[in-house]
Amino acid sequence: MAQVKEKIMEVIVRSPGSSLDEIVLECPDLTWNQVFCEIDRMSRMGQVKLMLKGRGLYEVSCAAACNAPA
Repeated sequence: MAQVKEKIMEVIVRSPGSSLDEIVLECPDLTWNQVFCEIDRMSRMGQVKLMLKGRGLYEVSCAAACNAPA
């Protein structure tokens, strides 16, 4: 699961404001479901922010916790 998170975070940090579908396209070795489930988990943990952009369309960006030292 850590690899999935790392791949997704690379995309989010590189391209803040990406949609879920854009992130899926940037991670061709992951399924849509893997990306969705991990973004959902990270959102609940406060690691990423989801902003509604339209009906069923969300923008994903890094939350302040992304920049906090580990």
